Amino acid sequence: MSVDDVLDFPSSSLSRKLAERYGYDEFIVRRWLGLFGEEALELIKAMENVPKYIRVNTLKIEERELLKRMEDRNFELRKTEVPYCYEVVREPYSAGSTPEYLMGYYYIMDKSSCIPPLTLFEEVDTSEGSVVIADFAASPGGKTTMLSQLLKEKRVKGSILAIEAQEDRLQALIDNVHRMGALNVGVLCLDAREFHRYGYRVDFVLLDAPCSGEGIIHKDESRKRSRGKEDIAFCSLLQKQLLESAVRSVKSRGVVVYSTCSLTPEENEFVVQWAIENLPVEVEEINLPGRSGLRRAGAFKFDERMKLTKRYYPHTDRCSGFFVAKLRVL
Repeated sequence: MSVDDVLDFPSSSLSRKLAERYGYDEFIVRRWLGLFGEEALELIKAMENVPKYIRVNTLKIEERELLKRMEDRNFELRKTEVPYCYEVVREPYSAGSTPEYLMGYYYIMDKSSCIPPLTLFEEVDTSEGSVVIADFAASPGGKTTMLSQLLKEKRVKGSILAIEAQEDRLQALIDNVHRMGALNVGVLCLDAREFHRYGYRVDFVLLDAPCSGEGIIHKDESRKRSRGKEDIAFCSLLQKQLLESAVRSVKSRGVVVYSTCSLTPEENEFVVQWAIENLPVEVEEINLPGRSGLRRAGAFKFDERMKLTKRYYPHTDRCSGFFVAKLRVL
């Protein structure tokens, strides 16, 4: 049975009604109803109003000082359960227009996007002499610069290879690395699928893979109607290719953190299932808040270790939809 057969959920009067009401392609809505049941309605509603978050950049400023500066500008920030991450409760004007933003004191970054770097740093040993981390799809640099920040916070010597294949996305990455003061980052214009061929082995890889973006519909409403079965299939293949290169680029016992801002099982659990069956990896527990990955998708039952992966949803976590897995390279 193919993945398409497993996830070929039938259309219904409810899926058609919800799609029309919220402006979705009915393809997405009927799949969410099939995967998440009654929760799908809560998900659809919550996707319309996901809060904005910032991540304090302690490379340049202490949290307390930034909070005081933002309060003086009549911004109201609320601390979240995720380290360095604050919800923007009141925004008298754009948070991307303050002097503090321009000076790199904070990065506008969804709460869920902070999870992959934090997951990777569960594995960084402060006694290690030096580490090398590769960020496989780095632009625009939110996670890259957070990795740099965490190296400082953990007092670990190390460097980060920020890899970006698309030339038109390089400048944004370079600008953010400079703005945030991430001095231990080197930027490479390279297709990360080819990185392993150079024979260089790193300690860790962060792969926040290109995806269909179902989890960030609140940022781009065109995704409600512009992503279909072909887009998901294309992304799933690319993700497997990138993940294979990541695993082959990491030293034995190193870690690959895989994530997407998608809700589709084809880009998440099915990719990890493929990795379990085809690559020398073991799925390991993530010691951060979040719901476990899907145990089933339609009639397909995933490996029991999928419970160690994490999912994040607008209606339960008040953030973008996200998926994170931690893979130990054997």
